Amino acid sequence: MYIAMNRFRVVPGHEERFEEIWRSRERHLSSMPGYLEFRMLKGAKHDDHTLYASHTIWESVEHFTAWTKSEQFRAAHARAGENRGSVQYLSGPHFEGFEVIIHEGRDGKEEQAA
Repeated sequence: MYIAMNRFRVVPGHEERFEEIWRSRERHLSSMPGYLEFRMLKGAKHDDHTLYASHTIWESVEHFTAWTKSEQFRAAHARAGENRGSVQYLSGPHFEGFEVIIHEGRDGKEEQAA
């Protein structure tokens, strides 16, 4: 498995608009081979920002890479520039990718990657 995350530091007062943009976005992930799930996470509030992280889980890094090169990816991000003025960020999105090496399910059984 592979987890792809983007962290966003949203300036106070712009959280509602940021969340609205994500809730109303066109969804294209589910049509991609290897896609498992998406979550948008809201983290701690700080004096200068509220932390958010988008979190997608893929069967493999290869599936994620195929997404980033796909027509669906371009379609999903085509309108990103339209929202630049409506939300203020402390800095641009910060990408982090992780290969899952240990996974433990609700049953308590651990699965290790080969």
